[in-house]
This record gives sequence, C-alpha cells and structure tokens, in this order.
Amino acid sequence: MKYHDEEWGNLITDDKLLFEFVTLESAQAGLSWITILRKREGYRKAFHHFDVTRVANMTEQDVERLMQDAGIVRNRLKIKAAISNAKAFIAIQEEFGSFYNYTLSFFPDQKPIIYHRKTLKDIPATTPESDAMSKDMKKRGFKFFGSTICYAHLQAAGFVNDHLVDCHCRKENGSSI
Repeated sequence: MKYHDEEWGNLITDDKLLFEFVTLESAQAGLSWITILRKREGYRKAFHHFDVTRVANMTEQDVERLMQDAGIVRNRLKIKAAISNAKAFIAIQEEFGSFYNYTLSFFPDQKPIIYHRKTLKDIPATTPESDAMSKDMKKRGFKFFGSTICYAHLQAAGFVNDHLVDCHCRKENGSSI
C-alpha cells in the first residue's frame, strides 16, 4: 500500500530513479512485485545505489559476488542483464539526452497518458506504446524487458496513469485517453 500510495504512478523524470525502476522491473520478470519490493534495499546496495556508470562497469567477479547475496534475487542471467542493461541505458542517454526523453518518444505528443479505467480488469498487460518501446529496447540490447514488463515499468514510473478513476492517488497530468 505504501508503495502504491507514495510512488507507483508518479511521473519520474530523474534518470537515476528511472534506471532503478528499469533494473527492478527486469529483476521482477517471472516473480511477484512484492518479492522485489522486499529486496529493494538489497538491490540498492548490490548495484551501487543504481549509479548506472558503476553498474555498467561491473565485472564477472561482481556477478559471482552477487550470486551469494541473499539481499537480491540470485539469478545469474538477471544479474548480468542489470549490467548489460546499464550499458544500453547509457547509450540511450547519449543518443536522446536522457532516458526520460527516450521514453516519452514512444508517446503521442511526447506526454504521459492518462487512462480512465474503472476496474482492474480494464487494465491491459501491454499497450502499443509498451510493445514499441520493448521492441526497440530489445534491439538496443536490453534483457528481461518484454512488453508486459515494459508496461509495468511505464505504469510504475508514471508514463501511463492507470490509477482507477476512483483511486485516491489519481492525478490528472498528461494526455487523456
């Protein structure tokens, strides 16, 4: 509840926090979100508080060390993905000026989208925006970031407003659909 009420769906413009969300969402693939939230502090420690440059420079020795770290999900492919995703993230920052700008490039008028969903069953697992962004991210080398994970990221980072119309956390900032 605290995560929903204080973080989920609030627009993130800061690339460091966006990298944290990308890393956590990719770690979540195939797991429940609560599992990752419970290990969030472990991820912060393990991945240098999400300093993207430091993560991009992590080595095979770091991977081996993290495989012993109970504070994170000890999946070798996901740990390596965090490192390769950091490299791809930096390349996007260099090309677009920021990961925030890159993300907005997939949206109409380059603005977040506000949906008017009445029930949880109205919320899709993917959208055309998440499909396009995920496909592009895969081409750029991102791992564990399919369209469903991408859409979860866009929701969490506030690029789409999927708070139900009667949710006390709902804000009306962005393009309305």
